[in-house]
Amino acid sequence: MLTNSGPKVLEFNCRLGDPEAQAILARLEFDLAEVLSDVAEGRLDPSKLHWKPGASACVVLTSGGYPGEFQYSKRIEGLTAAEQITGVKVLHAGTKLAGQALVTNGGRVLGVTAAAASLEAALASAYEAASRIHFEGMHYRKDIGTHATQLKAAGD
Repeated sequence: MLTNSGPKVLEFNCRLGDPEAQAILARLEFDLAEVLSDVAEGRLDPSKLHWKPGASACVVLTSGGYPGEFQYSKRIEGLTAAEQITGVKVLHAGTKLAGQALVTNGGRVLGVTAAAASLEAALASAYEAASRIHFEGMHYRKDIGTHATQLKAAGD
């Protein structure tokens, strides 16, 4: 968190399951399993750690009622159309198959992640992809990355 006295750490996310991690992992250009194995064995070679240039962002699509009592079993449409956007991956969190249909099965339903040359482009792709996905009660924040893009525009 940015404060008047400088940045402050609220928490460290180490689970590699949160939207922040999804955005970071979208830029890997190395085999994460291999690097983690190397770390565990004490033989990490930093020259293996290559990152795609640019930026990435993740927009979470949630069920109606989230974060409280959320809705289940709402049919999800538009995933194929969303993933046709260059740099976009849709990661499942609260979904399940019900027969042939993909339906909601949790509060955080999907993580729409995009990587692009700039943060503005990554956000535009993520939001365009999110707009192609539909399920009853779907909600997502529309301010992801706003603070960072405003700082960049102001030259900070």
